[in-house]
Amino acid sequence: MNSLMRSNNSFPSLIENFFGRDMNDFFGAGMPSMNSVPAVNVVEHNDGFRIEVAAPGLKKEDFKLHLSHNNLTISAYQENQKEEQASENEKYTRREFSYSSFQRTFMLPNSVNADSIQATYADGVLKIEIPKREEAKVKPPRQIEIGG
Repeated sequence: MNSLMRSNNSFPSLIENFFGRDMNDFFGAGMPSMNSVPAVNVVEHNDGFRIEVAAPGLKKEDFKLHLSHNNLTISAYQENQKEEQASENEKYTRREFSYSSFQRTFMLPNSVNADSIQATYADGVLKIEIPKREEAKVKPPRQIEIGG
């Protein structure tokens, strides 16, 4: 084993000394997952369903909703670019790129009105309202008159 690459708790490797903590972060400790999937709530109410996707830090332009054969696919892609310039008398630039994406697909029941699906994004939560068709909505109990 190359002694420059060996590392244990008693003495850090040359690479760790040179790059410091950022090098460890580069190899995974501080990197966001490329394909992490956000938490999702699915709520059924009398008039339909609501899907809530927790996705803070994204913009509504980052999302794509696609409906095909009663499969609703929610996806997002975000690219962040951070650039830092050293002090005026130094000549280097540090760039950090961060990409994140996810995709979730939900099979919708035949009882939904797919033409009336609406989505909003506010306060880090994407909300998708999926209304039921009129014939699928729960009707309140009613009294049936007996004819004579």
